[in-house]
Amino acid sequence: MNGHAKRFENSKLDFVSEPDKAFYCVWSNVLEWMRAYANENGVALFEKEADFPDYIYRMERPYELPTTIMSASLSDRDGKPVLMLNASPRHAIFKEVVLHPFESHSYRKLKLNSEGTALVEGKRQFTREMLYGLADDLFGESISS
Repeated sequence: MNGHAKRFENSKLDFVSEPDKAFYCVWSNVLEWMRAYANENGVALFEKEADFPDYIYRMERPYELPTTIMSASLSDRDGKPVLMLNASPRHAIFKEVVLHPFESHSYRKLKLNSEGTALVEGKRQFTREMLYGLADDLFGESISS
């Protein structure tokens, strides 16, 4: 768990529900996996695509989620997105993370598991290795072996 997520997890903020805290901590971890993939790969770039609307319009209010990033991509060296991931904003009732290979009609939806510790697709837990495998397939690389 990264520093932002750890601070957030230990915060005493009453206006963010426990399931939402868990969801955004897990989302923050997935963003760290994306950054690590880009750092290890040498072909992919991690790029922030968009911030959460409640961060953008917060004015002077404090921001209490572990990350401001709502949408990020693994892009090629020219900056063209190859794999986009985005998380539901806080106001959404059903929280999910969507993985969308760019220029593809297919996508995957992940939700928080019942324990609040990981993202799942159905009953299958989404792991760092699964993200790396998907990215390897899309980039035609293999850094995870």
